[in-house]
Amino acid sequence: MHRIIYLGGLGDDADNLSAHLRSRREVENLLGIGGVPVTVIRAGIIIGDGGISWELTRQLVEHLPVMVTPRWVATGTQPIAVDDVVRYLADVLEPPAASGQVYEVGGPDVLQYSTMLRRAAAIENCPLLLLPVPLLSPWLSSLWLTLVTHIDTGTGRVLIDSMTNEVIVRDNSIRDLIPIRPMSYDAAVRAALRERRGARQARS
Repeated sequence: MHRIIYLGGLGDDADNLSAHLRSRREVENLLGIGGVPVTVIRAGIIIGDGGISWELTRQLVEHLPVMVTPRWVATGTQPIAVDDVVRYLADVLEPPAASGQVYEVGGPDVLQYSTMLRRAAAIENCPLLLLPVPLLSPWLSSLWLTLVTHIDTGTGRVLIDSMTNEVIVRDNSIRDLIPIRPMSYDAAVRAALRERRGARQARS
């Protein structure tokens, strides 16, 4: 084995990272102990059919025309399409310069979670009204997600804890190595919805 490619999570190390994001950093460090060079790709919200973060967004939009939202909906994020993540992962396999490096990837749009919800709702032609409630705790938020989505309480709590951290690209050095143009958030949403429709038609 000549190189390990690991998909980690965005987040500023100077921030108070959630337990989930801290565990991603710990895995990065553990992989490096073995002596095999590790190339890390850090991403935030990945938009693609079946992905937990995207499923959370999609199901909230489709199930709730009026949404009581906690403070994390104002957190900044830089979502990226799953196809673009896969291309980055594949394209760092060969270049010697990528060995032992940590790269950050994201789409062209820096958005709040509330904006992601609104834009997904507009694409799906779903009505959506957001009502911020700043005192809604992470535990209550995770229970609320369990009631209106298929995401279990434990997973919902992990996601919400992570959503308190900004996941924005601070280092764009991967653009020099892999000069691709990631698709926009809206395009990624449409691609995820097309993939979902295709999968459902294939099963029917």
